[in-house]
Amino acid sequence: MSFRSDNPVSRDQMIMIALSFLGLVVFCYFALIPLIVPLLVFFLGAHLYIFKKANPRLFLHLALLLALLVFAAHALGAYPSLVLSYLPIAAVPMLTMLLFNDVQISFIMAFLSAAISGILLGFELNTMLIFFLGGLAGAYKVRDARTRGVLITAGTIVSLVQVVCALLIHPVINRGIWEHTLQPLAINGLISAVVLITTLKVFETVFGQITNFTLLEMSDTSHPLLKRMVGEAPGSYHHSLIVSNLAETAADAIDAHSLLVRVGAYYHDIGKMVSPAYFTENQMLIGNKHDDLEPSMSRLVILNHIKEGMEMARQYHLNERIIDFIPEHHGTSLIHYFYQKALLEGELEGLEEKDYRYPGPKPQSKETAIVLLADSVEAATRVLDEHTPQRIEDVVRKVINNKFIDGQLDECNLTLREIDIIASTFVRVLGAMYHTRVKYPEKSNGNQYKKSSKEDLYPRDKDPQGP
Repeated sequence: MSFRSDNPVSRDQMIMIALSFLGLVVFCYFALIPLIVPLLVFFLGAHLYIFKKANPRLFLHLALLLALLVFAAHALGAYPSLVLSYLPIAAVPMLTMLLFNDVQISFIMAFLSAAISGILLGFELNTMLIFFLGGLAGAYKVRDARTRGVLITAGTIVSLVQVVCALLIHPVINRGIWEHTLQPLAINGLISAVVLITTLKVFETVFGQITNFTLLEMSDTSHPLLKRMVGEAPGSYHHSLIVSNLAETAADAIDAHSLLVRVGAYYHDIGKMVSPAYFTENQMLIGNKHDDLEPSMSRLVILNHIKEGMEMARQYHLNERIIDFIPEHHGTSLIHYFYQKALLEGELEGLEEKDYRYPGPKPQSKETAIVLLADSVEAATRVLDEHTPQRIEDVVRKVINNKFIDGQLDECNLTLREIDIIASTFVRVLGAMYHTRVKYPEKSNGNQYKKSSKEDLYPRDKDPQGP
């Protein structure tokens, strides 16, 4: 997941960041917390902005997580009877990994969480190292987690790592070490897992992020939008399934977010449910309704499925990361068929190519770019008269090359090597989908099979292929 932003920080964002930082400074001052804590948060923001070119919202989200840790540590420190080692420090880097899927940022948050907690609660360096390594182990474990059981396992690993680290520092075990050090550290990991499970959905909603757990829920075919699509636009639904398989395989090949790609592909054409009969994949029984329309009217119908799709997605409260796939899977591509039809029919007065282009924006991430390519490639190969491996490869390469030349991939961070890998993956998957099959002998009567020649079984001099 990328949070890179080349746009300058807006005035509103600067005000929000300044107010948040000032609020933390004021709280630390009156709570008698060392002011080095907000200084650490300041350096985190500087690192994100200068070296990672991150969106300012990312800093605000991370600062909120650290601020909550500061409040929790301050509240815990106010009760001397409580064991300070029960503070779920590892929950912060684990939440960071689940919400933002960034190893480097999770590493930084593991360090800052341990350091800030140590400053507030008076931990010695050895204890801070224990919590740092425990949080780091938990963050690594929850990366790409898709089941709730992984979160419990991660909490157990945090406990184990923290106990092992404590034993390495204090190899002699006695009753005092067990009660005051090892037992709290063992329980701490489980507390972190409980905090993680109970608060993940809250932070996901507040930050506007989407985790694998929500993506898996959205991929369920019982989702209201997908159920509607099956009934109202079955051809578009089938097309979306094929696109999702193509795109997910390509995303895996270049190490992009494959689950996000799959789910985004499921919903990228939901706008076609408003007027399904005007899209080719739903016209098998009713004929082409565009035959009775002017190209300019057909253009409006086609363009409208983007607007309708975005409105429908917001009506069903889909996450913005999923909504991005709806406009970006076409980018600013030309609706070539109806543009050429308008030229042939003489609609030259006031005709401009830009009027027959989708509104965009162009794909802003690898994930939406992959779906754009998969959508175009699937449509182009579906109409081929002959699905031979060479014909499929020629079409795939041509479609992707045209999208590249048209500038549709200019604003995403796909490299040329990744584009080539995507093309090769599409060729392999489509070749498997359209593979040839053995022509079996036909029955001449109820009991006998008609004798077939080699030419009947393997027409056009093709080598025999397994079914």
